[in-house]
Amino acid sequence: MEMIMVYTTFPNWESAEKTVKELLERKLIACANLREHRAFYWWDGKIEEDTEVGALLKTTVEKWKELKEAIKELHPYTVPVIARIDVDRVNEEYAEWLEKVLP
Repeated sequence: MEMIMVYTTFPNWESAEKTVKELLERKLIACANLREHRAFYWWDGKIEEDTEVGALLKTTVEKWKELKEAIKELHPYTVPVIARIDVDRVNEEYAEWLEKVLP
C-alpha cells in the first residue's frame, strides 16, 4: 500500500463537504481536511480574488485514477486543480489504518 494525498479546491463549504462525503461513501478516500483560504488567480484575462475551501484528500495510489475521475465528475469548477502528492513516508499505524479503511 502506497499512500498519496490529493489537493483540490472548492468555491464554498457546501460543495466541498458534499463532494468529500461522496468520495468517502465511494471508499475513494479515507480522510479529508478542509480549510478556508483566500485565492488569487487568473481567469478570463484578469486577476480574480475570492474565498475558496482547500481539500487535502488522503488515499492510496491504487485509488488515484478513479479518484481523479470522480473529482472531475463531482466538482463544480470548470477547471479544478487535482494535484497528486506522493507521500515519501508515513507512520506505520496510519498506513495500517488507511489500508484497513480502503480495501
